[in-house]
Amino acid sequence: MKILIIGAAGMIGRKLAERISADGGLGETAVDEMVLVDVIAPQVPAGRISNVSTQAIDISAPGAAKPLVAGRPDVIFHLAAIVSGEAEADFEKGYSINLDGTRDLFEAIRAEHAASGYTPRVVFASSIAVFGAPFPAQIPDDFALTPLTSYGTQKAIGELLLADYTRRGFFDGIGLRLPTICIRPGKPNKAASGFFSNILREPIAGEEAVLPVSEDVRHYFASPRAAIGFFLHAGTMDLSVIGPRRNISLPGLSATVGDEIAALGRIVGEKAVKLIRREPDPTIIRIVGGWATDIEGRRARDLGFVAETSFDEIIKAHLEDEMGGRAKV
Repeated sequence: MKILIIGAAGMIGRKLAERISADGGLGETAVDEMVLVDVIAPQVPAGRISNVSTQAIDISAPGAAKPLVAGRPDVIFHLAAIVSGEAEADFEKGYSINLDGTRDLFEAIRAEHAASGYTPRVVFASSIAVFGAPFPAQIPDDFALTPLTSYGTQKAIGELLLADYTRRGFFDGIGLRLPTICIRPGKPNKAASGFFSNILREPIAGEEAVLPVSEDVRHYFASPRAAIGFFLHAGTMDLSVIGPRRNISLPGLSATVGDEIAALGRIVGEKAVKLIRREPDPTIIRIVGGWATDIEGRRARDLGFVAETSFDEIIKAHLEDEMGGRAKV
């Protein structure tokens, strides 16, 4: 099996490549070759796969996807995107990368399919940002897509394209509406949702963090560990059972900022909680106010997708995966 990961230098892409390489395969199928691409060259992960190549490619550049698809990977994980805050701040860049890059990839696959019958599996990273207020108390699996941000709009269009290209038989696709991933390792990024991770990650590391919204803000979360599980499952599951509705709202945890902070106090201690500084940001407050707060996710759970059920679990996963099991505060 050959695997292509587009966006492999990002947090999820990197962890996904590391996990596949460590396992030596995808599910029960051995992986012989893995190609990792991003706008900067990804690192080659340690593990059991020796044939790993990396490339620095801007997927939004005209023709960039064609040589990647010409290599005929069996499974394509499409994770490349700019994040919500950046897509909102830079309209043209958001549409160029999040929409045009996706369409060009799909078109390259369609051309290869026409030439040779090539039909790969495509796993597309979507987002719960495809939903927009007003919301019911819990968003059902059949809720309409009415995004209120440019990022959400770009992802919603990508979902529609994925479903149509799958319907036409050009590839076998599945779109994953990711919850906000928390706790993201590394440095803060430009995502409007970044503070959800920042207010835990930095205090755990003994550093100050800024909270730009009130503690009663509720949102929907899953850990990086759960996210990797989502993609691995999507890459191996029987897609014939999901029918034409190819985009799935994944399971996650509905919790408030106050719930996050309470869990931080329980797991790490009040010294960490005291490192959170309140600084309201009207722009972040406006953007987050249009996001989903809870999602049913029953269809995904029935299909075998699994996530955490408490913030205690999410914090413990971060400590185990990123901190050697111990906080620095």
